[in-house]
Amino acid sequence: MAPTIIPLDFPEVKLLRPPLLTDSRGYVSELFRADWFKREVADVDFIQENQSKSDHIGTLRGLHFQSPPYAQGKLVQCVSGAIFDVIVDIRPNSGCFGRWIGINMHFENTELLWIPPGFAHGFCTLLKNTVVNYKLTGYFKPEHSVGIAWNDPEIAVEWPSEMDISRLSEKDTSLPLLSAAAHLLLNDADKDP
Repeated sequence: MAPTIIPLDFPEVKLLRPPLLTDSRGYVSELFRADWFKREVADVDFIQENQSKSDHIGTLRGLHFQSPPYAQGKLVQCVSGAIFDVIVDIRPNSGCFGRWIGINMHFENTELLWIPPGFAHGFCTLLKNTVVNYKLTGYFKPEHSVGIAWNDPEIAVEWPSEMDISRLSEKDTSLPLLSAAAHLLLNDADKDP
């Protein structure tokens, strides 16, 4: 059985709910099939997989993206614990530019979140020892690994009360506002000469 696609406010972003085959032992679930994903969600290839572990409740990671031409699509799953996941539309020509959506993800529901290139991503952990996996459509390029401030007042993400800003990484404390990061969002062909 194929996953159910849950509609979201950004049509390009997809929440996938795989079916669970349950019995007295627990469940088995087919989380990913490339043929179905390419046909129903996005015609992409995943070439790298990352995992993050956060030991504490309230750990914030984000809001991150890779700048063009190395923008990445992400397929995100919370495999242990729980997160409040945030996606921000950073496509300069989008009617939703600067808007955000938030989704609660818990390891027991096995949901996957497809975030195509053109969106910044971050999350706040809601439980201790939270583990998040990401399948990526592009390789990590440190010089293009950038982001926008988690507390940008123009975006105004409503983070959960559990968030603990004392645990922010050095990178995440120094990310620019979206208005100051506009030059990072365009391909070279889109920039003024």
